[in-house]
Amino acid sequence: MNFPDEFHDITRRDVPLAPYTWLKVGGPAQYLVEPRSVDELAQVVRSAHQAGIPFRMLGGGSNVLIPDAGLSGITLRLSHEAFATVVVTSPIVRAGAGALLSHARSESVAAGLAGMENLVGIPGTVGGALRGNAGSRHGEVGQYVKSVTVLTAAGELCVRTEDELTFAYRSSSINEPAIVDVEFELTPDDPDEISRRMRKLWVMKKATQPLSFQSAGCVFKNPRGLSAGALIEQAGLKGTRVGQAEVSDRHANFVITHEGATAADVRTLIDLIRSKVSEIHGVDLEQELQAW
Repeated sequence: MNFPDEFHDITRRDVPLAPYTWLKVGGPAQYLVEPRSVDELAQVVRSAHQAGIPFRMLGGGSNVLIPDAGLSGITLRLSHEAFATVVVTSPIVRAGAGALLSHARSESVAAGLAGMENLVGIPGTVGGALRGNAGSRHGEVGQYVKSVTVLTAAGELCVRTEDELTFAYRSSSINEPAIVDVEFELTPDDPDEISRRMRKLWVMKKATQPLSFQSAGCVFKNPRGLSAGALIEQAGLKGTRVGQAEVSDRHANFVITHEGATAADVRTLIDLIRSKVSEIHGVDLEQELQAW
């Protein structure tokens, strides 16, 4: 399986992906492709689709587990500045899929637009956050979306508006291969008041999550009416280790990795957690961390 030579300027072979993820584990990408424009992205997607070469979009790597063997086919990263712009035209914030969610949030707060301050502390890119409807009990990214520009497998740009989009708990109806950009519709408010709310939420998050360690976001979704972290903690699993992967002693729904950790360590620990919680609580935890 060879990727077309026409994209050699933006393609690297056998690139380790661990540095691009928050868990810092996993093997290499057969092809790592980083387009420099929307047109170039469309050409890559179209060529890969026509050639039958599998491809994945890697955002900020904050909610993904790469296998130790790596990934065959193409791994796409929207790392170029062409995908990272954030433009505010009150009350609309338009953000490229490769922009950091934190950047879109800070720009909206500075412009006196409320809503996204509720997403403080949520890592990753706008595209990744949107596809999985990232959020917390204070709000989810999908509730602020006005429209999304996506790319089909044929390399065609389409705009999906509110009535074509569905967002649910950690999921969305967006199933096209690539998200290009998104428009958020926010609410004008006093910038100082927005900042005050955001600081309060940030202090709460820092006090309860292992932000200084290598970790991804929450490993499991919260079962309806329950807390996955509480179930794991009540099962006595805080501090449990498999190899160099460990259940955080600060928040039991986080797995942290130490030097030398492997994706296999993380997978085995996740299986152990799920088994123990099922045994003790009779609850089958659904994984939120995307294991590729």
